[in-house]
Amino acid sequence: MQSNPSASGHPQTTMQNSFPNRLIAIWLFVCCAMIFAMVVLGGVTRLTHSGLSMVEWKPVTGLLPPLGEEEWRDVFGKYQESPEYQKINAGMDLEKFKGIFWLEYVHRLWGRAIGAVFLLPFIFFLAKGWVGRTLSFHFVGIFILGGLQGVLGWFMVKSGLVDRPDVSQYRLAAHLVAAFFLYGYIFWIALKLLIPTPDALPSPTAATLRRLAKLIVALTFFTVLSGAFVAGLDAGMAYNTFPLMEGHLVPEAMFDMSPWGMNFFENIATVQFDHRVLAITTLITILLLWLRGRSRAVSGRGAQALHALSIMALIQVGLGVSTLLLFVPVTLAVIHQAGALVLFTLALWTAYELRSPRAQK
Repeated sequence: MQSNPSASGHPQTTMQNSFPNRLIAIWLFVCCAMIFAMVVLGGVTRLTHSGLSMVEWKPVTGLLPPLGEEEWRDVFGKYQESPEYQKINAGMDLEKFKGIFWLEYVHRLWGRAIGAVFLLPFIFFLAKGWVGRTLSFHFVGIFILGGLQGVLGWFMVKSGLVDRPDVSQYRLAAHLVAAFFLYGYIFWIALKLLIPTPDALPSPTAATLRRLAKLIVALTFFTVLSGAFVAGLDAGMAYNTFPLMEGHLVPEAMFDMSPWGMNFFENIATVQFDHRVLAITTLITILLLWLRGRSRAVSGRGAQALHALSIMALIQVGLGVSTLLLFVPVTLAVIHQAGALVLFTLALWTAYELRSPRAQK
């Protein structure tokens, strides 16, 4: 049985947009949608302080939840030994515990579901001969990264089970950006299978547009990273004005910590300021790309991507400012986190549509 030339990474042929490629692309987009839901669910568990309710990690045997009162009491008893219960939730009864437990349980179960939805179709496509060697290598790498993401998630949770009833902002940031990287990796491959040849760009400014598009992907990614530190330090609960921070554009406490470099990771004022600057820089760069694209008559899917990216950037900044001014309401904060992944998706799509002809091979 012959493998699909396009899927195997060979030069494009008349089969480049064949049924196997489209089916594989749809499967990958489904995986992306599941990761998107996972990111949103992770935000809900963090904001509702549910993430530390499960103090054990059983990746193989932990599929089923507690099934009877005895099992529930056993799980609750282990939670009562944790710093979160002893320092924050002392006196919580079993029924309230179940409320936070179920969110974290579904979060972990959904991670297992993503692994199954990825692995089983991959085996099927491999058996059909639709996946060549190069694409198989990518898919094996994705599966390994997904498994490591589960390990990283538990590594993050463990940091809140020792002394301080809160996870490390470093581990939280690593866990979130790893999810974004995995999502972007899958999404890009799906685009290559579904849209092998992006629309041609006007040649005089093509290189400038491509550089700006790549810069926007990087800026969006690092803005998400800075947002993870804001979340990990609960920095959104401070400096709840915009654009000033306690009456200053640059907060006075920005470099209070020593050594100097620690301010960027552990100083609430610095972390929030960095996130603001990166968000506004990303927005300005996106609007600049949109203006240049319009002036150079970018058309087709490229124009659609530019319009969608610009609109979403404005919405996302609005969501961020609103979340800050309203002292981080759970619903708005979750929408803001979801908006970050939507913006990242559109940034990747824009960069893909504006890529050079040589990258289309």
